[in-house]
Amino acid sequence: MFIDSHCHLDKLDLSPYANNFDAMLQAAEERKVGSMLCVSISMSQFQSMHKLVEPYKHIFSSVGIHPLHAHEEQATIDELIVEASKARVVAIGETGLDYYYSTDTHQIQQESFKTHLLAAGQLGLPVIVHTRDAREDTLSMIEAYGNPESAGVLHCFTESWEMAKAALDMNYVISFSGITTFRNAQELRDVVKNVPLESILIETDAPYLAPVPHRGKKNEPKYVVEVAQCIADLKGVSLEAVAEITTENFKRVFSKADI
Repeated sequence: MFIDSHCHLDKLDLSPYANNFDAMLQAAEERKVGSMLCVSISMSQFQSMHKLVEPYKHIFSSVGIHPLHAHEEQATIDELIVEASKARVVAIGETGLDYYYSTDTHQIQQESFKTHLLAAGQLGLPVIVHTRDAREDTLSMIEAYGNPESAGVLHCFTESWEMAKAALDMNYVISFSGITTFRNAQELRDVVKNVPLESILIETDAPYLAPVPHRGKKNEPKYVVEVAQCIADLKGVSLEAVAEITTENFKRVFSKADI
């Protein structure tokens, strides 16, 4: 079984499935994608996202505000805790820091990230961290405000091995997406080779970042298998081994998920 550890099911293009959500899930199941984590990017959209996936016992969700939305809305620790009490909410996030697209919201992002880290710490839930061009600040905030016991994941990782190693040392795991299959991503593939398989998750980040050979299409959970195959090739292990180990990793990190 494969687990898509990070996707946005409420954002998918369902037109290839006659706008049938269940048909999309069936396509994923046919490729042995047995579970998914649907990740929140906005408190204002959380309710509709949760309502979409809550009926499905193999789909879990998170609650949080993406750093690029932090200037639009804020959440208190208590508000995050309330929403995280809902059925099959297993993580806080995605949260974090994105300095690539934003030059004037760094402080707002940091305040939001701190709130999410503190809420997750109180709940003993893992944090789903988005980080881009903010290596030092991301790591320093995780160290200052995170709970090393519940820790979390650096998702859709595109940064350096040095950053990955620092996160691993703080009990975080690293999640890789379809970017690992891109032709210009050799440095990232080198990072994959260094990260222990026991500390790796696989994800699509659907509907974004479809892997080769589907690049240019809208991404969806069934394509997480291509990510797994890329990691298997880089590690010199079987696809089945990647499926088994990353599934066990998911269960360990997202221990509230009843799989």
